[in-house]
Amino acid sequence: MGIGAELDPRPGGIFRLDVDGVHHAAGRFVAVEPPHRVVFTWGWEGSPEVAPGSTTVEITLVPDGEGTLLRLRHTDLPTEEQRASHRGGWVQYTRKLATLLPIHGEVA
Repeated sequence: MGIGAELDPRPGGIFRLDVDGVHHAAGRFVAVEPPHRVVFTWGWEGSPEVAPGSTTVEITLVPDGEGTLLRLRHTDLPTEEQRASHRGGWVQYTRKLATLLPIHGEVA
């Protein structure tokens, strides 16, 4: 997901994702509970609607037979348009991940 990242995966640590050389998502890690759960804030640099750190993403991994169930919840998005846009992005990336690993993607 993206072409680069600056990550300090501990509570309070930085989360910054270079999606394509132009768009950057940024926030802070809230919780890091290997290997089952990570929570971080999220937003877009330069965006007045979804500013860096203004929303929260929670990812949990749950054993499921021989695979893993990935649950992704993105909260605090301000409009239905933003919710739909981000939902589309998360579905795209979880589907890409599912092609590489025995994970079933679910976006809530």
